[in-house]
Amino acid sequence: MPAPAPEPGADPGSGPELPVTFRPSRTRVVLLSVGVAILATLTTVAMMLEGLGAGERASFVLTGLLFLGVLALLSRPKVVAEESGVTVVNLTTVRHLEWAEIIKVNLRPGDPWVLLDLADGTTLPAMGIQPGVAKQQAIRDAKALRALAEHHGTGPSSR
Repeated sequence: MPAPAPEPGADPGSGPELPVTFRPSRTRVVLLSVGVAILATLTTVAMMLEGLGAGERASFVLTGLLFLGVLALLSRPKVVAEESGVTVVNLTTVRHLEWAEIIKVNLRPGDPWVLLDLADGTTLPAMGIQPGVAKQQAIRDAKALRALAEHHGTGPSSR
C-alpha cells in the first residue's frame, strides 16, 4: 500500500499524514494466496483419494492449515506511525516506540528490511518495510518513515 502524499501546503520534510501503515503489500498477497492454494489443494486431495480414513484425511487438512498459519505469520509484519510514536509488528513481537526513541531509520543496499537505530544503543528490525518484492516502494516507505522520525522526534526541526 503506497504511503499517502503529504497534505498540500504541509511541510514537505514532515512525511505523510498520520496515522500511516507501512507493510509489504505484494509479499503479503503472495504469501496468503499461496497459503490458501496449499490448503485448498491438500483438502481436495484428501477428499479425492480413496481408501483414506478420517484421521488420514484430517492430517492432510491439518497440514494445509499449518502451512497457511506459517505463511500468515510471515505476512504479519507492519510498521504503524501515529502521533504517539511508531508500532513495529514483526513475526512474533510487537513493540511501540516513542518518536524520541528513534535515532535513525536505515535501509542500506542489501538490507532485508528497515533497521531502526534506537536511543538505548540497540537496533530494531522493522520487517514491515522490506525491499524483497517491491524495492522502490520500500525505498519510498523508508524515506517517509525517516522524514516522520526527523519531524516528530530526532531531526533538526524537532529540537
